[in-house]
Order: sequence, then C-alpha cells, then structure tokens
Amino acid sequence: MPHIALPEGLPGIRGAMAFRPEIAGPMSELAEVLLHGPHSLPAGERELIATYVSSLNDCYYCQTSHGAIAAAHLDGDEEVVRRVKEDFRQAEISEKLKALLAIAAKVQRGGKNVTAEDVGLAREYGATDVEIHDTVLIAAAFCMYNRYVDGLATTYPRDEASYRERGKQVAREGYVSAGKGYGQAAASTR
Repeated sequence: MPHIALPEGLPGIRGAMAFRPEIAGPMSELAEVLLHGPHSLPAGERELIATYVSSLNDCYYCQTSHGAIAAAHLDGDEEVVRRVKEDFRQAEISEKLKALLAIAAKVQRGGKNVTAEDVGLAREYGATDVEIHDTVLIAAAFCMYNRYVDGLATTYPRDEASYRERGKQVAREGYVSAGKGYGQAAASTR
C-alpha cells in the first residue's frame, strides 16, 4: 500500500507522476531525451543501462518496465535483458556497452567511484564523450527514479508479462506521448 494516496490503476512511477503532474512533464522529458530521442547509442542499449541500474537498486517496477522497453527495442529479446541484469559481462552485448554498464554501476554506488581508467576503457571500445556523459546521467537519473518509486511504496504488478504491452507502447511512442493524461488522473483523485 502506498505511503500516500496515489491515483489507482497507474502502477509505479505512473501513479506518482499522476499525483504531481507538474513534475511528470519534466521527468518524462528527461527520460525522453536520455532514452528515446536520437542518439548514437541505440535506444535498446540505453534502456539496458536504465534496467541494470534499476536492478542494482532493487527497484522491481523500474527494472521490469525498462527491461520490457529494452526488449521491445531489441526485437523481443528478453534473454539479453535477463543476462545483463544477472551478469552483463557474460551477456552477448558489445564490449562498448559492457564498459558503459561498468561506469553506470559505479555511478549507482556513488559518482566519485568512476575513474579515469573506466572512462578510458569505454573510449577504447569506441564510446564517445556524449555516450559516456549520457551513461552517467542515465545512471544518476535512475537512482532518483528508483527512489521515487520505492520511497512512496507505489504499487505495481509482480507478473513480468504484464509489462510487455506497455514496454512496446513506450518503445514505439516515447515517454512524453505515452505519459499524456497524468493530469486527468490526478484531478479525479483530489
């Protein structure tokens, strides 16, 4: 049960954003730019970074929802999502993405944990400064998103299959379009 009265029928961050729609816009726009907008890193890989950080933070809702979005971008490959969460170093992903995930893991523990060597390795595997920057920001943002979801004790389904359709929708439409209507949900509960 949530710690505060959140709109019913909107799981996880969606319910929290509906409670404060004026916050939903900027948070959705940040996710849009980081995860869905044009970028040299494919959207599926950026979603894998968000999924991995969320799994490190033990945020079930975020790791499952972003894992579903990642899988949707990766032609339904749920196995690679699972392997990245379990041990990304053994997953069938590029060495560049492995280096970026290592940076993301260090950011999750604390930004000062990232070393020049970590960044150098990512560069050796072809990561650009923008990709390194955005990896750090995705990791930092997902620490915030994860704590937002779990700090309010939002409710959400535990059945991973229920996340697939929403994952496909967000992969197709993006975060801003898929998040429209938060204001109407909040108005109906106040």
